[in-house]
Amino acid sequence: MVLGRIAERGRIDDLLASARAGRRGALLITGEAGIGKTALLDYAATAAADLRVLRGAGMESGVELPWAGLRLLLCPYLDRLGALPGPQAAALRTAFGLDEGTVGDRFLIGAATLSLLSELSGDGPLVCLIDDTQWFDRASLDALLFANRRLHADPIAMIFAAGSGDGDAPPRQAGPPDSALVPFAAPVPGLEVLRLAALDEESATSLLDAHARGLAGPLRERVLAESRGNPLAVIELATALNALQGNGRPAPPLPAAGQVQDAFQAQIAGLPAATRLLLLIAAADDTGSLQVILRVGTLLGVSAADLEPAVRARLVGLSAGGSVIFRHPLIRAAAYQVAPHARRVQVHEAFARVLDGEYDADRRAWHLAAAAPGPDEEVAAELERAARRAGRRGGVTAMMSAFERAAQLSTDETRRAWRLIAAARAAYDAGLPDHATELADQAAGLPDRTASPVDRALGPPTHSAEPTDQALRLPDRNAEPADPSPVPADRPARPFRDPSVVAEAAWIRAQVEYERASPAVAAALALDGATSIAATDPERAGSILTEAVRYARDAGDHDLVRQCTALLETVEPGAPVAAGLIGFRHLYDGRPAAGVPPMRELAEATRQGKAGGFVERLIAGFAGILVAEDEIATEVLESLVADVREQGAVGRLAYALEPLAIVQLLRGRFMDADAGVTEAVSLAADIGQDLQVVAMNAIAAWLAAVGGDEIACRSLAAGVLEHRTKHPTDAALASWALGLLHLAGGRFEDAAARLDEVCGGPARHDFLIRAVPDHVEAAVRAGLPEQAARHLPALSEWAEQTGRPHAIALARRCAALLADEDTAAGRFTSVLELHERDPRRYDEARTRLAYGEWLHRHHHLTEAKDQLTGALAGFERLGARTWASRARAELSALGDRPSARALDPLARLTPQELQVVRLAAAGMSNREIATRLFLSPCTVGHHLCKAYPKLGVTRRVELARLVSHG
Repeated sequence: MVLGRIAERGRIDDLLASARAGRRGALLITGEAGIGKTALLDYAATAAADLRVLRGAGMESGVELPWAGLRLLLCPYLDRLGALPGPQAAALRTAFGLDEGTVGDRFLIGAATLSLLSELSGDGPLVCLIDDTQWFDRASLDALLFANRRLHADPIAMIFAAGSGDGDAPPRQAGPPDSALVPFAAPVPGLEVLRLAALDEESATSLLDAHARGLAGPLRERVLAESRGNPLAVIELATALNALQGNGRPAPPLPAAGQVQDAFQAQIAGLPAATRLLLLIAAADDTGSLQVILRVGTLLGVSAADLEPAVRARLVGLSAGGSVIFRHPLIRAAAYQVAPHARRVQVHEAFARVLDGEYDADRRAWHLAAAAPGPDEEVAAELERAARRAGRRGGVTAMMSAFERAAQLSTDETRRAWRLIAAARAAYDAGLPDHATELADQAAGLPDRTASPVDRALGPPTHSAEPTDQALRLPDRNAEPADPSPVPADRPARPFRDPSVVAEAAWIRAQVEYERASPAVAAALALDGATSIAATDPERAGSILTEAVRYARDAGDHDLVRQCTALLETVEPGAPVAAGLIGFRHLYDGRPAAGVPPMRELAEATRQGKAGGFVERLIAGFAGILVAEDEIATEVLESLVADVREQGAVGRLAYALEPLAIVQLLRGRFMDADAGVTEAVSLAADIGQDLQVVAMNAIAAWLAAVGGDEIACRSLAAGVLEHRTKHPTDAALASWALGLLHLAGGRFEDAAARLDEVCGGPARHDFLIRAVPDHVEAAVRAGLPEQAARHLPALSEWAEQTGRPHAIALARRCAALLADEDTAAGRFTSVLELHERDPRRYDEARTRLAYGEWLHRHHHLTEAKDQLTGALAGFERLGARTWASRARAELSALGDRPSARALDPLARLTPQELQVVRLAAAGMSNREIATRLFLSPCTVGHHLCKAYPKLGVTRRVELARLVSHG
């Protein structure tokens, strides 16, 4: 029964009405313990009686079990997994322990959850109710929140209830550290928050009358005053006072609403000893299985009959499925905490004896850990195996918790160090950077009190060549020691300085710093780590250095690029990726003659399938861009993006879309670039890749500048420039965008100043070298010829070394702008001939505009009109509205009144509509498109419905012709 709460019930009714109308919505209900969150969920379940309702709840003991909450929520519908895309279905079955295998990308479970919920909503509106969300395992909640953010046009309502921290999080009894718990202190994207306040006086009085009508006088007033409108406090305190009043005892001071647990402890203390023990057993493993509870009880001398007093006292109940259910989580916490420590240990030991088999192995490991009085290598090994199982199933938070607890229980310092490293790696992958750093520091600073030959035989772990792998393989604990001789007892302790541990710790800290603070600091940390193992583990050192060079590049730190590549040259001589990165160093040093060939070879080799890893292919794509092999780079990166989509590697997609959007931008494929940026920003924001959002927004700012959206360009650029000290390459791209705005708008001095910073900055030898033509044009039009020629030699040398006509055309356009009246026309003509050899519509239109303006200034009016008309047509076709306006104004000055060219129908679409339309035109079904874009089929259908009127089509078959023409 819900008393009062009229506004809150109205909000739930609105949410359910939206679901019935085919719209999704989500709500987070928060408040102190006992404030009525569960009662509102009950109200929602009753109000949604005509809908399909999925209901789940967080459990403290389930926090360390990967996907425990999601499995319980979706268990009744596992027969629908066959409707999911293959990789998603396989991942979900593996995550739930139904199949052997490895999940891989943990975000794939979120995509699978999205697909399954969408599939279920196809039968009619769906409601998901999740109670005690603060105890929901993090992996499960992340999957549900991901699905919620990606559902746009599905009839699904989600309501989460979570404690505010006031009395909802009693001291933990067993399990992982608090870092594994889901925080709700900050706003959660996609969730409206409903904070429950105290009941009004009338509702509190009605509730008291319903539960303790006989309570009168001062006691009644005390309950109403001291419960402070907390429903649970009203009920429990009234019950407690009724009992005391019946015994003729004076009433003690009442606990505050946030301390209702004291009242529960008092109730439990009054039960028979056997009943208290059974409650302790149920509380110690709150999966609630009566069968397991009674098996443990039998070992400890209690039976089912001993549970009856607790049932009569309404502390627990029995479900139809044979589970013991605590009426409130605080009762379970009270039952555990009121027991002596020795009794708790007995119970956990009994659980460890009763639980067996693969399904219960993780629970058994945690019970053993809870019972361990101190370090215990056998228990640590059990937890390590649980961590590995969690890792294979994609449960990185559970993996972190198990490895961390295993480290605490380790008796061997080497194993302890590697377990901490593995925990740190999992913490980083789980999005817990502070905890990852803390664990890595612990691992690197452990004291080594043994340093025995056994430790040396165990050695460092064998690592994958892929530096982004989630799981870290640890040493084989069964390895035979090379020399079993004991270590002298008087051997002094010394700091633990295993180079491999130190390297891994530095590498994890580097990844955290890159995401959170500074790529320069990250590169320096990674370099230090790689240096420590360059002689002993060159393969791993090479993997770390590969990423370190990328960090140094993003920082624009030439010295760090040199140091990282110099070491890379010694550990991986001759490797294609290493050679390409060394070429990058030469490019950064202004020596394109030495840098271009190895980078081109890397890009070409990757196109031919000779470099297989994600990072290697990403680097090869960037290499192609940096040496003007744009077609090769496009092919490499489109193939990479397609494979990422096929694998369902959600966490990697935004990183692959970034260089693809850059090369599309440089080739003048603005609509494609915009579609990729929009998708990447949405996806990266949904999974917490904040740094990638910044990088993609820099590209978006450039596209907005060309597209004529000055407000968006300035807003996006300002957001990126806030990070200029940490990420100068992204900031330089945003500055280029602002320079373009000034240039296209005729503010030439402002444009020259802004672009001079870009072209002379730390990223000047990156792809931003292609900003030099804009700087030259701005400086020439501003009457600054000496400044205009400042950066041209670097562009000319780079372009000539690439040998690509489109790159050479950029440099020669600059030379034409700087040429005298006698030679300029011939130079412009030669540039247009280069454009014909290697068509780039945007670059050609820019050349025609510059040439047309020159012809106009020199009174060649007929030729000027021809060039300006060609430029305008090119800009309008591309949707480059900023430049089209400038070309139209120049034609108007010539007395021409050009009519507006018909807009490309595809340009009327939003970026996501464009993606959907193109895939539909290629013959994909809504379900196939949804799989590719990590959306729901309903959302795909919604985008198509919006796109058809814009395109002037009524049938799907008409799309192929339209897209092909566009």
